[in-house]
Amino acid sequence: MNNSKKSFFVALPFIAPFLLLILFFYFVPVVLTFIMSFTDMDFSLRWNFVGIDNYVKLFRDQNIGIVFMNTIKYVFFTLIINVGFGFLLAVITTYFIKNENKGLLFKTIWMFPRMTPAVIYALLWLWFLDPTESGMLNMLSNKLFNLPSQNWILNHPMTVIVIANGMIGASLGMVVFSSAIKSIPKTYFQVASVDGASDWGIIRYVIIPFLKWPLMFMTIWQTLSLITSYEYILLITDGGPLNRSEVWSLYSYHKAFKNYEFGYGAAISMVLVIIAVIIAIIMLKLFGYDAMMNKNKIKKE
Repeated sequence: MNNSKKSFFVALPFIAPFLLLILFFYFVPVVLTFIMSFTDMDFSLRWNFVGIDNYVKLFRDQNIGIVFMNTIKYVFFTLIINVGFGFLLAVITTYFIKNENKGLLFKTIWMFPRMTPAVIYALLWLWFLDPTESGMLNMLSNKLFNLPSQNWILNHPMTVIVIANGMIGASLGMVVFSSAIKSIPKTYFQVASVDGASDWGIIRYVIIPFLKWPLMFMTIWQTLSLITSYEYILLITDGGPLNRSEVWSLYSYHKAFKNYEFGYGAAISMVLVIIAVIIAIIMLKLFGYDAMMNKNKIKKE
């Protein structure tokens, strides 16, 4: 028995519980969902196989076009907030605010949305955007700009869910990017300052190059997370009004658990998995993942 096999069997008792969790709570559900997508399962929970009928039905679904476009808009604009605004917060709290206590306080404030339970967070948004004069946003717009009250969720559903989800993602990006900025040796900042570099120059030529890995990770991770997320959309707008904020993952949920079309909902989910895998591969290529992995390796002669 070689060393690699021996090491595997030595480590097996320690990793076995995690492998079992992955098997039963990831691979088994994925396989069952894949099989279910070829059935017409409804509230009777009968496995009647219908072949690829559910996938053909996707192309005939009148709502799938608007759902697809909503998903693209939601992922694109929320990603800008999650990564871009998260990076901005990290730079402000780590580079511009020199006092660590003030920076920590600022970060803590921005972490409140992530620390708040999802239902409470959604209720706060519903109260803030209440269409009556009691709504916080309507009160502010009335007093500051003398604007009439309006139903913000009804009139701007996509904007609401983008901002609501963006505040959650930006806090995570802030933490990841702040840690990465702190790991940059201070000598680089000192040399850049001596050379007369401006703050923008330091951000562009020192911070951003060092943050290529974190930027790649957060962009890919947040993209895949947003493609499959629907929790806050469900709680705030429920995909409405008239499917204007309905995204692909929420559409799958509604078909399966609201209309009891489990087979069709499973097919929609499987298409989403395929799309997510393709996007991940494309983004790894765009970020030059292979080059980053291999550039520091010593070539053997």
